[in-house]
Parts: sequence; structure tokens; C-alpha cells
Amino acid sequence: MATTRVIGLDLAKHVFQAHGADDAGHVTFRQRLRRDKVLEFFAAQPPCLVAMEACGGAHYWGREISRLGHDVRLIPASYVKPFVKRQKNDAADAEAICEAALRPTMRFVTIKSEQQQASAVVFRARDLLVRQRTQIINSLRGHLAEYGRVVAQGPGHVTKLIAQVEDPASGLPPAASLALGLLIGMLRTLDEQIARMDTEIARRAREDEVARRLTTIPGIGPVTATAMAALAPAAEAFRKGRDFAAWMGLTPVQKSSGGKQKLGRTSKMGERTLRRLLIIGACAVVQQATRRGAPQGSWLAQILTRKPRIVVIVALANKMARTVWALLAKGGIYQAPTVAA
Repeated sequence: MATTRVIGLDLAKHVFQAHGADDAGHVTFRQRLRRDKVLEFFAAQPPCLVAMEACGGAHYWGREISRLGHDVRLIPASYVKPFVKRQKNDAADAEAICEAALRPTMRFVTIKSEQQQASAVVFRARDLLVRQRTQIINSLRGHLAEYGRVVAQGPGHVTKLIAQVEDPASGLPPAASLALGLLIGMLRTLDEQIARMDTEIARRAREDEVARRLTTIPGIGPVTATAMAALAPAAEAFRKGRDFAAWMGLTPVQKSSGGKQKLGRTSKMGERTLRRLLIIGACAVVQQATRRGAPQGSWLAQILTRKPRIVVIVALANKMARTVWALLAKGGIYQAPTVAA
């Protein structure tokens, strides 16, 4: 009987599908597994390579199955899709995962620890609270506009919105005042919760040695530095900073053919939270350079004279991502390049 060397596991909520193969890729078994039987099944298997599609739950199963002596690999779902033959079902997906894991050039995702996932929860929760606050602010602006009261956009003008709602002489109908008052209460609660999250993130940035070094990069503050330390893969997973920036989604999409190079928009792949934070930080640096002026002869000063503002922001974010990789891989702190006289 052939020895199983690779097991492709298609994850689900309740019913999983396992597909076994030998070194040559020949099928050794196909089996459905209930959720409570997964660990029992792998405990009875000899140590082998176990492959799964990368997702939130895959990191948990990767840690648990690794403890049983197996070599667990997570594969991005987009890399598995080309191996699915015709009809899509659980068995076909498990077989495709197994075949993808056997490819010598396949790329894998690093399994996250519980602490890394906990740090990710902090940023996901903060993003949700910020989005809810933005929704409430927009709702207040829209409802007040129906009564002819227009206020400029942005969180900085929220106090004007609140003042108009709480003003007894505003002339708003009682029903509208009641509803808008509830929204204001929710807005104040969200502000308090976001402030608590920011305090926790700032504390993590002070205590984490890597985050402290990353904050020396212009445009990277405690939030971005802590997110990089928590969400970015290990620097050893990339050969150079260019690969890290490409994983971040800050490089153009290639549509080249016939020896002709054609570059499109930015790919927007990788971790979107990190990419957004880098874009925001780059935007702040460019805005400051526009107002106060960049150092004469610097890279930023030169590119600002040749390229549109948004292009400069994305290019600077790409440059920041490469700098982050350099500090993660080689240590040290950021040192501004010397401008030639």
C-alpha cells in the first residue's frame, strides 16, 4: 500500500474533506471528517505534510495539527484555484490543495501564533469602531442637511453638528432631536472606546522593541509600527524589500506579453490594513513637504516636481515598505539619507 506523504485538508464549519497522496501525487485516500474528529484522525496518521488554504481558521488548525508532529503548510486560496478540475466541491478542493502543495515553486503562508492573532484583533476592532463613528457622523450631517443646516466634512467639525442638535433654539422637530440625540450618545461612546484602543496600541508600541525602531521612519507612528510588528510576516520570508512591497500590494500589476512590458494599477494584494496605514502615513509626509518644503535635492523634492500628488504618495508608501523590511531584517533604526550638496 502506498505511503501517504501529503494530505490536503479542505476546511469548513462542520464537515471537512481530507485528500491523501503519495510522493508521485497518486491518491491514497479520500475521507470526510466531522469537526470533532479532525484531530483524532491526524493523531492516527504518520507524520506527513498537511496543506490547507490560508484563512482565519486555518491558523488555529495549523497550530493544533503541528502539535501532532505534522508539517503544516498554508497556501493562499488564489494559488489553489488553478488546480481545481471542472466541478467545484469539497473533494475537488481538497485534491487541488494537495496538488498545489506538491509544486516545488509553491509559496506558503506563515502560521500565526495566538498572540499575533490577538494583536490583529485589536486593529480589526479599532477599524470597525472608526468605521461606525464615520457612519454616525455622515448620518448626522445628512439629517441636518435636510433641515438646511450644512456643516463641513471631517471629524474636526463634529462639535458644530452636536451644537446644532443640542441648541434649544435650533427649531428641530422633537422626534428628530430625539433620534439625533441618540446618535450623538453613540458617537461619544465610540470616541471613548477608540481612545481606549489607541491607549492600548500606544502602550504596545512603547513596550515592543521592534515597534520603537519602526517609529523612527518618517510617516510611521505607533499605530502603524505596532501593526507592522503584529501583522507583517517574518522578514526572512522575503528576499528583499521589493518583494515585501509587492506583497503589500504597492507595486503595479503586470500585463506584459510578447516582450512588451505593460504596467497597470497597484495590485492591492497582501494585508490591506498595513497598506492603508502606509498610504495614510505617506500622505501626511507629502502634505507636510508641500506646506513646509522638502529638503533641497532630496528624492521627495525631486519627484514632487515631476509626478502627480497621488503617484508620489503611492511611491513613497512603497519606499516606506522597503525601509520597514530593511529594519525588520537587518535591525537598527532609520537614518535619513544625506542630501548631496
